[in-house]
Amino acid sequence: MWLKKLGWLLCLSMFSLGAIADENPYKILQEVATKTFSRIKAEQATIQQDPDLLKVVVEEELLPYIDYKFAGAKVLGKHFKSVPREQIPTFFEEFRKYLIATYAVALAQYEGQDVVFEPEKDFDGKKAVTVRAIVKDTERPDIKIAFKVRKNSKTKEWKAYDMVAEGISVLSSKRSEFESILRQEGIEKVIAIMQEKNAQKITLDNDA
Repeated sequence: MWLKKLGWLLCLSMFSLGAIADENPYKILQEVATKTFSRIKAEQATIQQDPDLLKVVVEEELLPYIDYKFAGAKVLGKHFKSVPREQIPTFFEEFRKYLIATYAVALAQYEGQDVVFEPEKDFDGKKAVTVRAIVKDTERPDIKIAFKVRKNSKTKEWKAYDMVAEGISVLSSKRSEFESILRQEGIEKVIAIMQEKNAQKITLDNDA
């Protein structure tokens, strides 16, 4: 149950930065998070009837603010160079859908927890920053989370690419998940696994 609760925190952190050129990443983080969870609350009745609406929420509200190609390349790690070039577009597209499905499932666990952001630090001239926050849950100890975001050198947009919650990195966990599969069965198997997950319907477990 606790792992499921942690899942929506990973979702929040991974997708909460805005892709707005030269803006303040700390303020963008809070604005996007507020908008996303407000929409979930407003559409809760519809979501209860059709949980797959959460995929729509993720794609419309969060995906524009995640550098999924950069994150996908990081997940492939050392295997990126050995993947056939013609397979890269397919991998990125399925990885994009995989993230949508993964975080839609995580958002199904949202129960109105508060997220308190720590004061921003000077980011002038920096290419990457870590935005820290504390998740307040009345039934459990506070959870410290850190968002990894980078500024695209060409577009000047700030986008999220990783986060760490209680020592768990999204990128590291996904890289570990696919490492042996890439080594033993190749990118085709990884793509097939993602396609299978992407096709699954979202379910709500209100007792989780």
